[in-house]
Order: sequence, then C-alpha cells, then structure tokens
Amino acid sequence: MYQRILVPIDGSDTARSGLDEAIRLAQLSGGRLRVFHVIDDLSFALALDAYAGHPGDWLNALREEGTRLLDDAKHAAAAAGVQVEGVLHESFNGKLPDVVAAEARNWPADLIVVGTHGRRGIGRLVLGSGAESILRTAPVPVLLVRPPEPAPRSDESPALAGRVSVVTGALAIE
Repeated sequence: MYQRILVPIDGSDTARSGLDEAIRLAQLSGGRLRVFHVIDDLSFALALDAYAGHPGDWLNALREEGTRLLDDAKHAAAAAGVQVEGVLHESFNGKLPDVVAAEARNWPADLIVVGTHGRRGIGRLVLGSGAESILRTAPVPVLLVRPPEPAPRSDESPALAGRVSVVTGALAIE
C-alpha cells in the first residue's frame, strides 16, 4: 500500500480536493504525506502583473503565501492523525510537471495525488492540463481527484456558471 504520498498544492479548491483524498488514503494505509508547493516563473510573472504599480518584494510575498498554504495543509493532515511534512520549492528554470516528478523521485514517493478539473474538449485545449502533464512525467502512480460538482445557483444558467480567481499568483479558471 502507499506509504509515501506526494501532494502538490496551489491553494485552489481542486488542489484541496486532492489533499483531502490523500489524507484519507494515508489514514487507511498508515502512510505519510509530503505537501509540495512550487513557486515558478509563471506564478512570479502573474504576481508582478497582479501587483503592478505597488512597491514591494513579490518573491517574498509568494514565499509567505506558499508557506501559509503548506501550513494550512499540514494542519489539516495532522488534525486527521496523518504524519505530514511540507516543502516549498522555487523553480525558475523548469516546468512544474518536471519539478513534481523530480520531487517524487528524490523523496521517494510511492504515489502522487493531484486535484484536477477534469476538463475536456476546448476547455482543456485552451487551459492545458497540469494534472495530465504530471501524469505523463511521473515516475510513480498518480491519482487524479476531481472535486465534487457544485450545484448550479438558481439565479444563473448552468452554461454561464464559473469563477475566475488568482491562486497564489497563478490564474485559475473554474
């Protein structure tokens, strides 16, 4: 059974679904988690754009937010009785899926658990699939976790339902 479970997180609801499933798996198997957050060139560039005109140290702001995300994830796992550690990684010269794969090899992980939107068709083509890229490069099995389907609000058409948010400097379209 899986004893060493790597969980990349970015602060999104999708990543939280992956974390919740990883916690359940670790409880069942007696395994431990490593939550993993990456500050990369894309998150840095988006932070520069989001805070344009505001003086400040954007890299430190990204580090603080990443540390907060890791602390929240570690607290959730520890509250469930799961051994957990967190790693904040900075990578400005590699692609995120390659960084995750390297972490899985170096730790060494038995499983990677990743939240995914499960998009298909044009949505996937336009937005890409980070989870699919991790799946293709991972040296260990990958569990893709889709969040539960939200119920459409009564005042909006299901076709128009959606939300755009900035998650730790990275654009997330849900």
